[in-house]
Amino acid sequence: MTNNESSAKPPRPEPPVLDPSDKRTALVERLQSVLAGLPSFFEFDNHFSGVNATDLHALNTLLGASIEGQVVKALNLQRPIWDPDDEWLGYTFERQSQTFPDVRLVRKGDKGKPDIGLGIELKGWFLLAKEGEPSFRFTTSAKACADHDLLVVLPWYLDNVLSGSPVAAEPFVASARWAAEYRNYYWQHMRNTKGDTAITSPEGAIPYPDTSDMRISDHPAYDGGGNFGRVARVSGMMDDFIRDSNNTEVLGIRIGDWHSFLRMHSDQADLDTVSAKMRIELEKRVSKISEKDASFLISTLLLAKEILKDV
Repeated sequence: MTNNESSAKPPRPEPPVLDPSDKRTALVERLQSVLAGLPSFFEFDNHFSGVNATDLHALNTLLGASIEGQVVKALNLQRPIWDPDDEWLGYTFERQSQTFPDVRLVRKGDKGKPDIGLGIELKGWFLLAKEGEPSFRFTTSAKACADHDLLVVLPWYLDNVLSGSPVAAEPFVASARWAAEYRNYYWQHMRNTKGDTAITSPEGAIPYPDTSDMRISDHPAYDGGGNFGRVARVSGMMDDFIRDSNNTEVLGIRIGDWHSFLRMHSDQADLDTVSAKMRIELEKRVSKISEKDASFLISTLLLAKEILKDV
């Protein structure tokens, strides 16, 4: 359907209404509590140092799988919270690669076929990555998402910004089916575009298929910018989450400010030019914050500039 074929927008998708008598519904509610408290449960003992500040963004690729593995470990360690009545004995969270969902709550069934409780599409987001927002693509069709499946995005950073151990921030948690439906709704009805907005969904897609070769992704008729599935850019989905994550303070400075500072630098950046840009930006903000905070911000960023000379 193109924009000209209909002037009336259908209602925005809503998360699926979960059956209160289904034990998976109570499980999802408990998991949401566990995931909200993940920063307290998350443990990553490895310490990282010696990374060039202008190369920090590469940590998103380097440590992404390890970060997601730690989330799965944390979920299994918090079993008393999400399974207080032992309704899910024999089930454990396991990661799987190259297919949806990334994480499944599974128990080995008869003849080796697993029984699946629910799935979690889990994505890590290094807060100092270049984009300043989650960059992953979520193209899975709503047909392949069970009602209780979740989409989880975990923001993380190093506790000393330029070095240290990974620390988790509060994640984004939403129904995976709703995310898939809302993504398509945005693509067809909310973007300001004149192109063909039709979307083709795979025939016969179902949750947790027995074979890994089943087609489960939606495909737009036209995607000149290659942006279909970039859910961080879907207006109304995770805007508040991205803003709040970038307001996370590390060493007294917001992640968003650290990100802006590091983006000014590149392998070819002239440090004197960067310093001039920094002062201009800081002068714009001084009127909005206290003199004490402004002084602290200036001195801290200038100290970081000196650190950059040595890394």
